[in-house]
Amino acid sequence: MSEPFSVPVTVRGYETDTQGHLNQSVYLNYAEHARWSLLQAAGISQAELVASGVGPVALETTIRFRRELLAGDEVTVSCAFEWGEGKTFRIRQVVTKTDGTVAAEIDAVGGLMDLSERRLVADPRQRFKELAAEPELFGL
Repeated sequence: MSEPFSVPVTVRGYETDTQGHLNQSVYLNYAEHARWSLLQAAGISQAELVASGVGPVALETTIRFRRELLAGDEVTVSCAFEWGEGKTFRIRQVVTKTDGTVAAEIDAVGGLMDLSERRLVADPRQRFKELAAEPELFGL
């Protein structure tokens, strides 16, 4: 199996809290950045999603904080989709320091919403296959 898609991020000083740690909410921003970067790398722009009548939605997110991150730390944020049979999918993400230390694990449940019906698409896996120029980035 190939390595999951990942993007590099450098922790910026303004993203830290009073203890100098990366603020908890910023982990969600990093995860979101990696997900949108994966979509773009697969050939799907935000505008194309909207034009096709769908948009990704977050249904549940869990963050496990493993090690602190400080201003200036360089990390990679991975992004791997896991597909089931229903309307939802899982996204597994790991924030890893350059020395290999895992700083956080982020697990999310998502779906693809039909923007006119305001309901989840029945088969998001198939829709991503249709939209992506490189569906293998989604594990398809």
